[in-house]
Amino acid sequence: DKAARFIRYCDAFNIPLCTLVDLPGYLPGIDQEHAGVIRHGAKLLYAYSEASVPKMTVILRKAYGGGYIAMSSRHLRADFVFAWPGAEIAVMGPEGAANIIFRKEITEAANPDEMRKLKVEEYKEKFANPYVAAAKGYIDTVIEPEETRKLLLHALEVSSNKVADRPFKKHGIPPF
Repeated sequence: DKAARFIRYCDAFNIPLCTLVDLPGYLPGIDQEHAGVIRHGAKLLYAYSEASVPKMTVILRKAYGGGYIAMSSRHLRADFVFAWPGAEIAVMGPEGAANIIFRKEITEAANPDEMRKLKVEEYKEKFANPYVAAAKGYIDTVIEPEETRKLLLHALEVSSNKVADRPFKKHGIPPF
């Protein structure tokens, strides 16, 4: 709720948003569901999608699943999305995904632990790679960490006169 409130505050006073992403996603489980992770996540999604200020995102390391989507991703109309070379952008973490996708190969292997390691690396290379995300249009480009400041300043300059094309309405109805 604090993040959604902060985003709405910045939007109200025309303060650009810069989101630095490093999260493994929402944790699955009954406890999280009872704590309202879906409701709180919906507020964050709504705040980012409703914000009309310039939105820049830098994926530093992990960006998985719904958590990645909720953190000002290209899917929420972020203006600029960059990723560092070591970033992992995927539906879920490589270990969990490899265990599910390659279950049969892993269990049938002579050395399941070694096969699991190989399949995790294969998943990272094929799916969780920032260059794959850039090729699919999920991010703009992969940048070196030392270029981050320069590119964020350039993004601010380019989007300083941003005009959001929005339907006429006084305000939206956030998920309370």
